[in-house]
Amino acid sequence: MTLVLPPRLTASAEAVSDAAERRGLCTVQLPTFAVPSGLRAEHLHAGPTFADAVAPALDIALLQASEDWLARLPYEYTQREILAMPIREAWALRRPAFVKSPNDKGIRALVYTDGSRLPGPDQVDPQTPVLVSDVVEFTAEYRLHVLDGMVHTGSQYAERSELRLGPLPPDASAFGADLLAGYGDTLPTAIVVDVGVSNGRWAVIEANAAWASGIYTADPQRALDVILRATGPVDAVTSRNRPYLRMPTGRVPQPAAD
Repeated sequence: MTLVLPPRLTASAEAVSDAAERRGLCTVQLPTFAVPSGLRAEHLHAGPTFADAVAPALDIALLQASEDWLARLPYEYTQREILAMPIREAWALRRPAFVKSPNDKGIRALVYTDGSRLPGPDQVDPQTPVLVSDVVEFTAEYRLHVLDGMVHTGSQYAERSELRLGPLPPDASAFGADLLAGYGDTLPTAIVVDVGVSNGRWAVIEANAAWASGIYTADPQRALDVILRATGPVDAVTSRNRPYLRMPTGRVPQPAAD
């Protein structure tokens, strides 16, 4: 098996690459976003821009959460109101709100004082989806690497919006397990879920594609398990995961055994 990597590697991506090589996988770091003729690969670990350029040429499927997944969670799991909408509706906001793209960084994740501060129609398509949420502060933030509806590994990555790395505490794992027991079937089988503490309560921050997420201090081998399941050959996509494909790949995935 071959894992494709982008031209520039973060420390996290280097850890993933090392884990893949120790497992016996071949790793290929491309110098540009162009796919060399004859390259064959089954998996990918990179940001969305590189992935969108490279994955279709290699027939690699990319799994991610539904764009409105976070907005569909009950308040007890989010501790804030979250709405999914096209950005043209968000332009009408007349209050501060935290706005972001659901699955990439197309719309910068920021607190906007009102909708007039968002990128306008001269910069983005009015139908561009965004998530709009109440403004809250997370005192601590953790990343859960989820595989088959269970927390597979994870780590702390922030404290009061500042980078702070550390182990995954039992309370974070327990909250993740409770969330996944009720809503794991609304996510692909391999995904990253960020959770945190806000006003003393546990809450879901967001879901991220495992193939595009840093692993921080999580176990690299176990994080690699999730990354490999979050990408793979188009023909191997199961009916369970087909609703969570990121983009068209040039052909319709055929069902595989679950």
